[in-house]
Amino acid sequence: MSSPELLQRQDPEVARLIEEEQERQRTTLQLIASENFASRAVMEATGSVLTNKYAEGYPSRRYYGGNQIIDQVETLAIERCKQLFGAPYANVQPHAGANANAGAYLALLEPRDRVLAMRLDQGGHLTHGSPVNFSGQIYDFISYGVRESDPNREWLDLDQMHQLALEQRPKLIVIGATAYSRIIEVDPVREIADEVGALVLFDAAHVAGLIAAGVYPNPLFTRSGGRGADVVTFTTHKTLRGPRGAAIIAHEDLGKSLDKAIFPGLQGGPLEHAIAAKAVAFGEAMDPDFRQYGQRVVDNARVLADSLSAEGFRIVSGGTDVHLMLVDLRDFDAELDGRTAQVRLDRSGITCNRNQIPFDPRSPFVTSGLRLGTAAMTTAGMSTDQMKTVASLISRVLRTDDDQTCQEVRREVADLCRSFPPPSER
Repeated sequence: MSSPELLQRQDPEVARLIEEEQERQRTTLQLIASENFASRAVMEATGSVLTNKYAEGYPSRRYYGGNQIIDQVETLAIERCKQLFGAPYANVQPHAGANANAGAYLALLEPRDRVLAMRLDQGGHLTHGSPVNFSGQIYDFISYGVRESDPNREWLDLDQMHQLALEQRPKLIVIGATAYSRIIEVDPVREIADEVGALVLFDAAHVAGLIAAGVYPNPLFTRSGGRGADVVTFTTHKTLRGPRGAAIIAHEDLGKSLDKAIFPGLQGGPLEHAIAAKAVAFGEAMDPDFRQYGQRVVDNARVLADSLSAEGFRIVSGGTDVHLMLVDLRDFDAELDGRTAQVRLDRSGITCNRNQIPFDPRSPFVTSGLRLGTAAMTTAGMSTDQMKTVASLISRVLRTDDDQTCQEVRREVADLCRSFPPPSER
């Protein structure tokens, strides 16, 4: 899927950059856990004439005329989202995951209210109370983390969460993470929240597609079918394989507050072309094939983690239940840091990101680890056999700072990727 001819004629500079990025994606391994390949249908909806329409408000409650069709588009996205996740309520307008979280906080909290959330350097997110983020500047965040010692080293420390909740009496407990490879069960968190009178928000940005596929428990509900998280926020472009954007699902009693928080509280006009693409992605995720895709993503992640472990890397928390893993580089090479590894792998056609590991002695700009994900490569059609190959390639690159090795691996990566093109290339 090359740049359209009109764009090539009208703005060859932009067209050239798009072509170069497309070439990068088709010839390199995409192992960034927050990325995926959207389908042609999703991209067509994103680039549709719906981008021309202003539609402040909600279906049947707009501040502009001419929204008869737009209302149908957004209503379709809402209904598909509710059906996909079994949710009583959905808002599909958030432009990004950070906006979804900001809207949820605006609906549930007052400034300086106390919130429990996961530490950024142990798997959390900027919007979970980082002091450089709006969340940490407006609300009073207290951080919990993972276990430092056995049993269950580097697994979520529910005992610590419970103790902090009893001491701090938060109004909200945030769970969900961007760099944590184990399933987070909502049931014990719901019990803690009920004990101290707190609400629960689950940030499902990374695992939304796995929830839709049925390979990760739906956090809106407990295992017995009771009320789990009060609100669930998620992005649509990671494991869900949709356009860049986000959504909120929740129980019905919070719907009006959440709607008001997103518009007019936080955002103006919704991006209806992106909302149409979200509707497409929700529809794709309801196909039985998507359930198989979700299972393949997890299977690939487990095999990649096991294969890297066999190469001498340490996998944080001992493995993975999801689409990502954190790799501790220190057992492999005590001198190798995440920044150096990321650059060396990039030169070799393997795209990933450096990441702090729990209790990391290095700064977030350097780190001792890498975060790897399998969602995009699974979308491209790779299976467990290819994951073993990828682990071997990573090991070869990181065993030496030799440019010849990087170039050899880059050629092998390009050969591998030719057999597994992104959906837009098929």
